[in-house]
Amino acid sequence: MTVAASVVFDHIFYAYAPGRPVVEDVCFEVQPGEIVVLVGPSGCGKSTLLRLVAGLLIPTAGRLLMDGNDTGALPPDRRLVGWVPQSYALFEHLNVRDNVAFGLRMHRAPRQEIARRVNEMLDLCRITELADRPVTQLSGGQRQRVAIARALAVSPRVLLLDEPLAALDPQLRAAIRADLQALLRASGVTTLFVTHDQVEALAIADHVAVLRAGRVEQFGTPQTLWQSPANPFVAEFFGGATVLPAQRVGPNRVRLAPGVEACTSLDDHATALHVAVRAGDLEIVPDGESAAHAGRLVPTASEFTGDGFKVTGELIGAGTVTLLHDRPVVLGHTYPVRVRPGRTICVVGQNQR
Repeated sequence: MTVAASVVFDHIFYAYAPGRPVVEDVCFEVQPGEIVVLVGPSGCGKSTLLRLVAGLLIPTAGRLLMDGNDTGALPPDRRLVGWVPQSYALFEHLNVRDNVAFGLRMHRAPRQEIARRVNEMLDLCRITELADRPVTQLSGGQRQRVAIARALAVSPRVLLLDEPLAALDPQLRAAIRADLQALLRASGVTTLFVTHDQVEALAIADHVAVLRAGRVEQFGTPQTLWQSPANPFVAEFFGGATVLPAQRVGPNRVRLAPGVEACTSLDDHATALHVAVRAGDLEIVPDGESAAHAGRLVPTASEFTGDGFKVTGELIGAGTVTLLHDRPVVLGHTYPVRVRPGRTICVVGQNQR
C-alpha cells in the first residue's frame, strides 16, 4: 500500500496563454491523509490546480512539491495520483470488476495482485455485490463508488476528485456525502476535492481553500473560515452571509442597524467594522415579546423551505438581509427584528484573539 503524500503549493502560477494567468501565487500545504476542499466560483482555478497536481499541466512559475520533492520533471504516470473526474469516465463496455482492475492491468501488475487488490477496493467501497454488473446498469451513486475504487486500486499517493457529486440529484447528493467522507477516511489517502457546494466543504474537509480569480482568498479549517472570514468575499461565498457595516458600541458589542445590536467575539479598539450576518442570526420578534428596542424589517421575498420560511427584506438603516421564520409574512409590511438571543455575530477580516 502506497503511503499518502504531502502536497505543497509553493507560489504556484499557471497561464494557458502568455500574460493571462489563471492561477496566481497559490500557497498552501496539504498534510498526508488530509482532505482539502477547493471552493470558488467557476473559472477561479480549482480544476487547474488538480491538473497541476496530476502532472497534466506544469506550473508557469513556482514549485509543486510532493513529500518535499519538486514534481516539475516528474511525468503523470510516475506521480501515483488517482483522478476521479466529474463524469466518472467509466468504461461502458466493461463490468464493475474490470473497471476497477483497469489501472492495475495498465501497470502490468501480477494477476494474483490484481485480483487481491480489486477485491479489497470492492469491499472498501461496498460494491462487492456489483462486481459482475455492467456499469451501464448502475445508479449515479454506484457509478461514483466504482470510479473511486478504480482510482484507489493503484494505491495513489494523492486522490483528486473534481466535482464528484455534481452529476447526482440533490437528494442523492446529500445521502452520499457522508458515505463519501467515510470512504475517504477509511482509505487514508491524501485528497484534493473540488466543489461549488459549501455544505460539502463543511461536511468533508479538514481544510478549505477559497479561491477567486486564481488566488487563494483564505485557507483554513471549515470552522475558521466560518467564524473568522478573511474578507467579505469569503463570508459571502463560503458562509452564505450578508456583510454589513457595523458600529462598535462597547466591548464585544456592535450596532448593525437602529435598534439592532449584537455580541461579537472581538474586543479591540476598532470603532467601524464589518460583520457577517447569516440567515440564522436574525429573527422577527415573537408575538407577545417587547419590540420597543427592535429594528425594523420590510420583507421583499419569502420562500417556503419545508420547515419554515426564508425571508429576504430590507433591514431599515442597514441593507438587505435574510432570516428564517416559522410562518408566512406579508411582503411590504414592517416587522420588528432582532439578533437571536445568545447569538454571536462574526467580524469580517479580523483575527480572533
